[in-house]
Amino acid sequence: MNERIRVREIRVIDDTGQQLGIMTPPQALAIARQKGLDLVEISPTAVPPVCRIMDFGKYQYQEQKRAREARKHQQVIEVKEIKFRPKVDEHDYQFKKKHIERFLEDGDKVKATIFFRGREMAHPEIGQRIIERLVQELAEVAIAEALPRLEGNQMHTILSRKPQGRSKAVAPSPAPPPPAPARQR
Repeated sequence: MNERIRVREIRVIDDTGQQLGIMTPPQALAIARQKGLDLVEISPTAVPPVCRIMDFGKYQYQEQKRAREARKHQQVIEVKEIKFRPKVDEHDYQFKKKHIERFLEDGDKVKATIFFRGREMAHPEIGQRIIERLVQELAEVAIAEALPRLEGNQMHTILSRKPQGRSKAVAPSPAPPPPAPARQR
């Protein structure tokens, strides 16, 4: 802005939007001072750089106003967490599934977590089945962003709302069939 512009020549645009041509910064600054305005560099990467004669305070206010407007229209996505246990009752499962559907409708992501305690850690496949069932039952409204992962005593996956046009997420791999029971003679 003003004296801080350190190039040999600049392209100058008037306060009305007309191009005044290419000139040296002191010439452009003199024109800006006559009008009681500032010389502001608006495109420093152009060759030659583009400067505009304007009221800098008004320019800053307009930029702040644009930024506030952009923030107002942006949507914040939260990650909600729903916890299950390996021995979850059917009613509790359905109740939590409805909560997940509601969170997804609101535009949030959901982290479905299976929490293991003590000897339950010996059977992580139970938790795997619960998560796979959840993903399968919510397939119409949600997609799993990643495969279920076991970290410590918790297994989790993140579910997000299904895009309206196409689906392009990692689907969990189908569970291998259970081994056939051994015959006794």
